[in-house]
Amino acid sequence: MSEPVKGPASYFPSIEKKYGRPIAEWQDLIRASALGRHMELVAWLKTEHGLGHGHANALVKHTLSEG
Repeated sequence: MSEPVKGPASYFPSIEKKYGRPIAEWQDLIRASALGRHMELVAWLKTEHGLGHGHANALVKHTLSEG
C-alpha cells in the first residue's frame, strides 16, 4: 500500500479535475511567467486563470520548491 500524498501535491487531482489541465501544464505556465514572487504568482493564477486561492497556492509552492 502506498503512502497518501501530502502537502501541496494532495491538491493536484482536484486541480486537474476542476480546471481541466494537467499539473505539468500549470507548472509550465508558472515557470514561463515573468513573475517571480510567490504571492504575485498566486494572484496571477487567480485573476488570469480563475483558480481558487488554495489551488493556486499549492501549485506555486510545489513548482517553486522544485527549483
